[in-house]
Amino acid sequence: MKRLIYSFFFSVAAVSAFGQQDNSPQNLASTLISNTAQKLNIGGYAQVDMTTQLQSGKRSNASLDVSRMVISMGYRFSEKTQFLTEVEFEHVKELYVEQAFLNHTFNDALSFRAGLMLIPMGIINEYHEPTAYNGVLRPMVDNTIVPTTWREIGAGFTGRFQEIGLKYQVYLVNGFSSYGLDGKGTLNGSGYLRNGRQRGAKSFLSAPNLSAKLDYYGIMGLKIGLAGYFGDTQSAMFNNLDKSDNLLTDRADSTVVGIAMVGLDVRYSWKGFHVRGQLIYAKQSNSAAYNSFTHSDLGSAVTGYYIEESYNILRHTSSSHQLNPFLRFEHYDTHFAVDPGTTRQNKFSVNEYVFGLGWKPAEGAVFKVDARMRKSKADSSFITYLNAGIGVWF
Repeated sequence: MKRLIYSFFFSVAAVSAFGQQDNSPQNLASTLISNTAQKLNIGGYAQVDMTTQLQSGKRSNASLDVSRMVISMGYRFSEKTQFLTEVEFEHVKELYVEQAFLNHTFNDALSFRAGLMLIPMGIINEYHEPTAYNGVLRPMVDNTIVPTTWREIGAGFTGRFQEIGLKYQVYLVNGFSSYGLDGKGTLNGSGYLRNGRQRGAKSFLSAPNLSAKLDYYGIMGLKIGLAGYFGDTQSAMFNNLDKSDNLLTDRADSTVVGIAMVGLDVRYSWKGFHVRGQLIYAKQSNSAAYNSFTHSDLGSAVTGYYIEESYNILRHTSSSHQLNPFLRFEHYDTHFAVDPGTTRQNKFSVNEYVFGLGWKPAEGAVFKVDARMRKSKADSSFITYLNAGIGVWF
């Protein structure tokens, strides 16, 4: 598998000089902010899914879900100052604010923004509209490891140097909650950091975290991203803590986990072919003390990666329609390493093969179908799921 990863990144580098498509960064937020034609811009995206498990000799009901419906609004106060927000309904009945930040542009190379923002890690967390990725469901690396959709409150700077095709982002944000007001730990081997996302909902801050990313898109068709996230988790036990009480301070310290996460992602497009890959690695410090105090099984290191290829078979016959078969392999392991005293769980080391088809009859609309084959080290055989769905982006 290591040879496959190395071959993928080498092949992207080898052919990048022949790319013919500018893959500069664009997503819903950047599109609304960059529209100077009017004060108020409205957009959105939606996803409706069906999934069912295929089992030999057994019958399973299909699960159908309006996974998300998002309404986005961007308002331009002046040529340089904008506000963007996204309000999301998940599974019909859950309401979240996905983004809400104020942006002021000094020039192309420097903008300041503050509010609820997406953490720039990997591909999908920023580019998560259903027309932006293959497959009915988002890659599991971007669900289990990253975890999408990851957003927190903070402030920082962003900008781009168009002449060399370089974009940067750097923010200070509140981190994951590892120990909440309910007196329970939130991080573990199964969900990793996912249950610790504060998402701007009465978030609390005990230590700021650093999030940064560099994106290079100076070669036609190629985009490379390098991201980092560093800091400590947030613990409710530090609130009103008497600094002179060493016992309470030690207990509070046991509820904090240090996180150092790095990510590398590559996207390449050439003559109807599309290749993308992503590698995420994170190391947790103080996880042994955290597990002992919260009776959890958080790993000391996690990793995840995927490689995906697709091709638009209607490239020569239609300028408005796309038909994209794709194949993706991904691996993720939330117990890549564990501390002494924590039992490594094979069920957290997973391989997945996903193959399917996406039909785009118009820009911003897609019909999808795929099969997902999943097998952990604890499984004797693959578990297969059949998925279908629709996605829109406008």
